[in-house]
Amino acid sequence: MNERIEKAYESRPKNWVYNLTMAVIVVFLLLWSASGMESSGTTTNGGKMALNILNGIIHPDTDLLFNLTTSGVPYLLLETICIAFMGTVVGAIISIPLAFISASNLTPKPVAFAGRLLIMAIRTVPAFVYGLMFIRVTGPGPFAGLMTMSLTSIGMISKMYIEAIEDLDTKILESLDAMGCSTWQKIRYGILPQLMPNFASTAIYRFDINLRDATVLGLVGAGGIGAPLIFAMNSYRWNEAGAILIGLVILVLIVEWISTKIRVKLTRG
Repeated sequence: MNERIEKAYESRPKNWVYNLTMAVIVVFLLLWSASGMESSGTTTNGGKMALNILNGIIHPDTDLLFNLTTSGVPYLLLETICIAFMGTVVGAIISIPLAFISASNLTPKPVAFAGRLLIMAIRTVPAFVYGLMFIRVTGPGPFAGLMTMSLTSIGMISKMYIEAIEDLDTKILESLDAMGCSTWQKIRYGILPQLMPNFASTAIYRFDINLRDATVLGLVGAGGIGAPLIFAMNSYRWNEAGAILIGLVILVLIVEWISTKIRVKLTRG
């Protein structure tokens, strides 16, 4: 027994040349990538600036943090949530017919290819660019953020919906068809029960992403809490920036905890 093991070990494929070649290529790529990174160095006031930011987070502006007016952190966070939520809902609704059209197991291949090409085109443009475009069209404000979130959500949600549709268990549909069920009954009892958990889980996951993107979009004037944050930082009002960051962190943690619970419930049934 030991002799056979030793013989098999000695006759194993000698791929050290391949491993060495791959290691050299990886090291070369790392060095080449590192050479492209340039740093202007730390300014003389960099350390002091970092301490000011940390001090602002530790000692936030409580008046701004608990201010219930339209300029307070709670209202700005609520506006950010509304932008992310409505953007997710609109994007998820538009993605449903687009996903069914692009599913190769339901539509002819040319039609599915055209649908996938449209989805790829939508996903190519970053959310920041969409935000700048919609601000030019609708003007600055939450509506521009809503339109941006909706359009950027379509790319990801449609792709995930397509995968769920193409993974449908067709045997269930064949069984319902053998029972003489109508088209609506096959959709009601054969398709929707398989798709709804995946569709809901995808939409919730996208909402998490949109909540973070909505904060960034505020930097270009698309509503939300991003604009007050960047204004406070540019004006060196670190206490206000700390209050906004604390509110944002608490919001993200709460939404992450709730969405995780819901996704686990949907996955496990």
